[in-house]
Amino acid sequence: MTRAEHLQWAKDRANEYVDMGDLSQAFASLASDLSKHPELFDANQLNSTLGAAQLFSGMLDTPEKMRRWIEGFN
Repeated sequence: MTRAEHLQWAKDRANEYVDMGDLSQAFASLASDLSKHPELFDANQLNSTLGAAQLFSGMLDTPEKMRRWIEGFN
């Protein structure tokens, strides 16, 4: 799977959790899936660390905010 394909797959899976209202699982799903592709691993580490801080501080507390965070990965 190419980098772009894997990234889209990971975003789609995470957004499914957003659609179900499970924002913490959406975050965990994206972080986990991105770490499984060698071209996304390094970027994922920094973004997941920053995202975790946002999640735990309440900055990703709505579906809209979480979806924007998910879609921000490129």
